[in-house]
Amino acid sequence: MLFDTGMRPDELHRMRWEQVGWPLNGKRGLIHVLKGKSTATRRFIPMMPRVYATLTARWDAQGKPGHGWVWPSDTDTKTGHIDHSTTKKQHRKALKDSKVTPFVLYSLRHTFLTRLGASGCDAWTLMRIAGHSSIKMSERYVHPNGEVVLAAMSRMELPVSQ
Repeated sequence: MLFDTGMRPDELHRMRWEQVGWPLNGKRGLIHVLKGKSTATRRFIPMMPRVYATLTARWDAQGKPGHGWVWPSDTDTKTGHIDHSTTKKQHRKALKDSKVTPFVLYSLRHTFLTRLGASGCDAWTLMRIAGHSSIKMSERYVHPNGEVVLAAMSRMELPVSQ
């Protein structure tokens, strides 16, 4: 989910079913992020296919609820949903079991945003998807190479009339 949405871990932990907009009219659904680090955090994130598949499976497994936590906690927590310590333990175990080079979970957000920037996404759109409050923060993820610049310029060219 973090790899395909760019959400901050705490945004994912606090996600509720009421924030999931299921697809209509053949369009992908949206996740409505309501609360986070700044006012810019309030945003809609389009669901990628794996995100849709993950949420659909989770929704089915929970009996298709209309409300409540997407990631409820099995243990008694103050909030009722998983938190950073829960995710950190699962992440540590997954790294150990898979023998993948250790990395911090927040790196998945950075990876998503870097991939989004490399896809040709402009810094303003990236800022909105990421929930950044300034363009300066988003500029860190956008590194257009020569080919990207040429492709952007070619989209601006007017057709030559004959």
